[in-house]
Formats: sequence, structure tokens, C-alpha cells
Amino acid sequence: MDFPNYFADAEADFEDSKFVIFGVPYDRTSTFRKGASKGPYEIRKASWNFETFNMITGNDLKEVNFHDFGDLDVIDDEAERMIEKVQHFSKKLISKNKFPIALGGEHSITPAIIQSFPKDIYVVSLDAHIDFRKEYENNKFNHACAMRRVADYVGVDNVSVLGIRSAEKEEFINAKKDKLSYIDSFEIKKNGIHKALEKTKNKIKGKKIYLTLDIDVLDLSYAPGTSTPEPFGLSSFDVYNVIKFFSPQLIGFDVVEVCPSYDYGQTALLAAKFVRFVIESVYFSK
Repeated sequence: MDFPNYFADAEADFEDSKFVIFGVPYDRTSTFRKGASKGPYEIRKASWNFETFNMITGNDLKEVNFHDFGDLDVIDDEAERMIEKVQHFSKKLISKNKFPIALGGEHSITPAIIQSFPKDIYVVSLDAHIDFRKEYENNKFNHACAMRRVADYVGVDNVSVLGIRSAEKEEFINAKKDKLSYIDSFEIKKNGIHKALEKTKNKIKGKKIYLTLDIDVLDLSYAPGTSTPEPFGLSSFDVYNVIKFFSPQLIGFDVVEVCPSYDYGQTALLAAKFVRFVIESVYFSK
């Protein structure tokens, strides 16, 4: 069955919408599995599976105006040029007081969106990897450098990474030296996601939050279709609770590293559901 190539229920005009979805089909710096450039298409297709009504919360997305702008033309660009385009578009959204929701693509897209906001925000990253390399494969815009580039902009004191369980030795030493806030998946499994959220909230101190979701933060039993899968990850309920907990403070969101060729659609379905829950949670938290 063919579905429209836009996110389900994103029927409102751009000007009438607070939430604007856009795709960034980019995977030029991917280092294990290629295919994240197909993520936006598959996430959109998966989005048509879901009802607008949420039986748990009683909320209905029919009440929310949101818009799907389509994909940015970046698929063949070098990383630096891709970042320029994403940043240019994101600045337009923010200048119009929109809530950006990006569909990746790889994690290298995230710094460009964050760098379009004022610097006085906090960034929460859900990721299996710490992504704190100064550069990788002679490229400082590589996906493995995403949180380093974010920290360069907002300051390392304004970044927390939840769910990590993989880092290169020097990268990890530098992250600890720079006092990057992180909570690994083993601590979350031991103490529960709510303790991790309270611990992180104490660092945020009321700031607005940009949330970036690398889908590989989930255990690969939940999300096998990702570029760099890593065992011993979070559950889908953990991510649900992160979104719910921070929703009153969220100002932007992305979901990245969906690599559809490596599963039967379950990873894209999760990504689409998380996008819908972000829209719902932010809108109805006001």
C-alpha cells in the first residue's frame, strides 16, 4: 500500500503550525552501516500506522497544528555544506518561533540545528555512544563528533548524555576531564530511568532543552535498524519517560540514525511514535 510522503496528520500550513517536521537524509560520514539517509522516508511511512488519539493520556493530535516541510537537499553534500544548509533552515524556523523536529539522517545533523538557537539552552542527548571525539577520519563534522561540536557551542556544562555504553578510550578520558555529564545504560538499568532524570534535571536548572534522540540508545532488540547498534541499551519505555519528563521545557527535537535496511520496519515505527509523542507531550504540557 502506498502512503503519502509526508508525516501522518501533518496537515496544517507552515504559517499556522507551531511544530515543523523536516527531513535531513544524510549519511555521508557513517562509518559502520550506510542507509540512514533513507530514515526520513521510512519514518514518515511508519507514521501512518498510528491513531491520532492516545488512549493512555486522553490527548488527540487532531487538536494540534503541525507541518511537514519535506526533506532538505543535502544527500550528496560534504558534511560542512550540509551543516550550513541545516543551520540556515533551522534559523528560519526559530526566527518564526517554530518548534523544529528533524528526521535523520545521521547524528552529524544535530549540531547544526542546535547552533541555530541562542546559546543559553541545555542539550540532552540519548545515545549509545558519547560522540565526543575532536575529529574522526580527519573530519570534525563526523557523526562521532556530534556532542563535542554541541559542547563547543553551548558549553560542556550544558550537555548531558544518557544511555551511553560505548566510547573510544581517549575520547572517554577527555569527556571525563572536561566534566561532560553522562549516565550510562548500566546505571540506568540498576537505579531506574527516573533517578537518572532527576539527577539530570538538577543540572539543567530550569533552562530550555533541546532533545536529540540517537535511536541506537535503545537496545538493539528494540531498534535493530540503526547505523551503529550497541547491546545493553535502554527500553522504549525509558525513552518514553524521558520525553514525558522533559516535555514542558523542550524547544526542539531530532531523531537520528534510523537505518531501515537492517530490520523489518520496527525501528522506523519507534522513531515515528516518539515524534508523535513529542508533539503531543509538548503541546498538551502548556
